[in-house]
Amino acid sequence: MVRGRDACWEHCVLVDATKQKVRCNYCQREFSGGVYRMKFHLAQIKNKDIVPCTEVPIDVRDHIQSILSTPKKPKTPKKHKADQAAISNGQQNSSSASGGLHHSHGYSGQNGIACPSLLFPLPSPCAQPIVDDGKKQKQDDADRKLAIFFFQNSIPFSAAKSMYYQDMVDAIAQCGVGYKAPTHEKLRSTLLEKVKADIHNDYKKYRDEWKETGCTVLCDNWSDGRIGSLAVFSVACPKGTLFLKSVDVSGHEDDSTYLFELLESVVLEVGLENVVQVMTDASAGYVCAGRLLTARYSFLFWSPCVAYCIDKMLEDIGRQDWVSTVLEDAKTITQYIYSHAWILNIMRKLTGGKELIRPKITRFLTDFLSLRSIVMQEDNLKHMFSHSEWLSSMYSRRPDAQAIKSLLYSDRFWKHAHEAVSVSEPLVKLLRMVDGDMPAMGYIYEGMESAKVVIKAYYKGAEEKYLPIWEIIDRRWNMKLHSSLHAAAAFLNPSISYNPNLKKDLRMRNGFQEAMLRLATTDKDKMEITKEIPTYINAEGALGTDFAILGRTLNAPGDWWTSYGYEIPTLQKAAMRILSQPCSSLWYRWNWSTFQNIHNKKQNRVKLEKFSDLVFVHCNLWLKTIFRHREAKSGAVIYDEIDCSSEWPSEIECLPPLMDDSWLDDLPLQCRRSP
Repeated sequence: MVRGRDACWEHCVLVDATKQKVRCNYCQREFSGGVYRMKFHLAQIKNKDIVPCTEVPIDVRDHIQSILSTPKKPKTPKKHKADQAAISNGQQNSSSASGGLHHSHGYSGQNGIACPSLLFPLPSPCAQPIVDDGKKQKQDDADRKLAIFFFQNSIPFSAAKSMYYQDMVDAIAQCGVGYKAPTHEKLRSTLLEKVKADIHNDYKKYRDEWKETGCTVLCDNWSDGRIGSLAVFSVACPKGTLFLKSVDVSGHEDDSTYLFELLESVVLEVGLENVVQVMTDASAGYVCAGRLLTARYSFLFWSPCVAYCIDKMLEDIGRQDWVSTVLEDAKTITQYIYSHAWILNIMRKLTGGKELIRPKITRFLTDFLSLRSIVMQEDNLKHMFSHSEWLSSMYSRRPDAQAIKSLLYSDRFWKHAHEAVSVSEPLVKLLRMVDGDMPAMGYIYEGMESAKVVIKAYYKGAEEKYLPIWEIIDRRWNMKLHSSLHAAAAFLNPSISYNPNLKKDLRMRNGFQEAMLRLATTDKDKMEITKEIPTYINAEGALGTDFAILGRTLNAPGDWWTSYGYEIPTLQKAAMRILSQPCSSLWYRWNWSTFQNIHNKKQNRVKLEKFSDLVFVHCNLWLKTIFRHREAKSGAVIYDEIDCSSEWPSEIECLPPLMDDSWLDDLPLQCRRSP
């Protein structure tokens, strides 16, 4: 064997020259067939029965992969003669056998003898190695079979975007040829139980987090408008959100006593010592139930969904006559452009691929975001209707096109469009800030005040202009949204408390005092907090260090308290629990048909238990995906830097329905008995 010419010999040793057996320096595995097969082993590429090396360093693996991916140079006639001589002697020249990728069938795994096709590669240096073609063929075949599985079973294509999709494929590939996929019976029984157990293990980890940061019980409601109503309960903390269960509340939507007992049972299940806040919608039944709950457990807070209330503010503004008109005009423009593929392509070309419409979030938020996009693309939209390509098209001469063009060149439309965007954007920014399950509690109070200041400044202090908008905001904020929890969170947010340009009004201070009295359940805690408050206000000790001062605007408020509040531990604990809570449940987009099936009165008890298990797993895997993909929450929120154009958490795809529950119809005989 000629060993000096191949770099792979640095990573293996020759064991038996007659059988061309070599040993890997890293995992000590031995192969017959020479250094050629060892390359695939070190590069972690499966080829026939070669097992990838699990101990090879990454840099070595990458180096060998680069060698394999480099086409082999044509051999000289002298080299050909040497190879032929080696064949006639029954021996293989190792350098020719390892100089690049070759026919995958040119090697016999039984006796390690290379066939002539390995020794005489194609003469063209630019030719694609034949083994690559074979690998590509296998890839195409695997792709086709996966696609067939999707098509035949009506699996949504969006399933391919799941973070579990590639994980599944990688796990199967690790098993190699011969892996037997789980059966229908195993999926619905032991595997369902195993995954459910995994989620319950995560649940235990969440409980440890709840002890430190507290959590929020979220109650989302749905009604079909006739007789069906459902409530879905989940628990949110900085580490993520966990689905608990759904409850059929049909006939009890306005029964505050029933709803109170339901909320109380969930709080007790999660743990009274863990829950800081219960969040529901603002309907009369839940408002009254929330009051009953906080009356019994004075240390709990009830809040409506902040995002829902802000969305209602946008709805009220959108119903103003002049705003309603400009929103309808904007909708006319987008509907015309998006109903013609050719026009849509021109628009996208001129806007650099920017869209005018957004996926459905809520009706009025979507309308205002679309109007905002139109305003941002004003020049491009006007240019489109004067572009030579447009003027030469058949569309330009149609009456509907002329009407759209007239609208886009209307001074009245643009005047009202700019005004509507300027008035709504402060609230849209605020909604973007609280949208999702990030702990935004420390920003809502000051954010609402900042929004009003921006609106007033836009109208240059003209009361007849800004006061009607302020009245809309205050009506929702003061009557349904504002609470001592929001005020306390603002007071405990260092970016607000230590900012000399931000006013700490009487309501904020009084709200903080009220919240502290509720959270401090013992006289000892009240005394400790009383002693510690001046240290926080005056930024004494660790709170006044250079790092703490820098962190006021760089760190999330909860993280700041974790890092620098250790000298005032009682107030630190209270601050961390308040500032770790979310403000919104609007971003959840449950597929309610999934929960309807759970509460189908026609199903027997065993079927319902099985289906409930599946829904529990289904919902929690979805929530876990969202948590994995969302932005990091380690930084502070800066109101002026909020980008409304970026993707919203509410734009995540709706929880996919459970498309097939036919497996419930053929449960084992012993499980079919009625309750």
